[in-house]
Amino acid sequence: MRVLIVDDDSTSRFLLQTILQQWGYEVVTAKDGIEGWQIIKENDSPKLLMIDWEMPGFTGPEICRKILQELEREQFYILMITGRGDSEDLVHGLESGADDYVAKPWHNEELKARINVGSRMLKLQERAARRQKLQGILEMAGSVCHELNQPLQVIMGYADLLLDNATENDPNRELLEKIVESVDKMGELTRKIMSITDCSTMSYKEGVKNIIDIHESSKKN
Repeated sequence: MRVLIVDDDSTSRFLLQTILQQWGYEVVTAKDGIEGWQIIKENDSPKLLMIDWEMPGFTGPEICRKILQELEREQFYILMITGRGDSEDLVHGLESGADDYVAKPWHNEELKARINVGSRMLKLQERAARRQKLQGILEMAGSVCHELNQPLQVIMGYADLLLDNATENDPNRELLEKIVESVDKMGELTRKIMSITDCSTMSYKEGVKNIIDIHESSKKN
C-alpha cells in the first residue's frame, strides 16, 4: 500500500519514510502543506495519509478540511502527526477530519499498529465500494433481462406457431427448431441473471482476472 508523508521537518520525514519502507509500504513524501495538497489532489494519490500538524502553506487541520470540502473524503485515511498533547488540540485535529493521530515522539510499535489500522480500513472500504458497484451492475443487468423477456416471448411464440404448421419435410423446420433452442437458452440465462443477489467469480483469461460466474451465482438462490 502507498503512504503519503507530509512533514516540513526533513529528519522526521526521512525517519518515517525509512521505517514505513522497512514495513513494506511504498512511500511518497511532501515537504510542506502546499506540496502535500497538490499530491493529494492527483487521481493516483496515496490514500493513506500521514500529515504533520504544523507546516508552512497549509497546516494539517487545513488539509483535512480541504479534503472534506473538495474531495471524496471516504477515499482517504488520515493520520495526524502532532507534537501537541493537549486534549483540546487533539479533539480539534480529529474534528477537522483526521481519523487518528500519532504523538511525537512516537513509539514504533504504536505507530505500526495505527498505520495497520488505517491500511485495513482502506482495504475494507475498497472491498465495500467494489461490492456496491458490482451490485449496481447486477441490478442494471436484471433490468435489461426483464426488458428482453418480452421480445423473447414474442419470438418463441411465433417460432412455435410456425413449427406447428411445418411438415416434417419442411426445409425451414430445422432452422425453426434452432431458433426455439436458442431462445430457450437465452431465456434460461436471463432468469439466472435476474435471480442473482450475490455473486461468485471465476478465472477467465490473461488480463482479465475474474468475471462473474452466472451459473454458480444463480445456484445460491
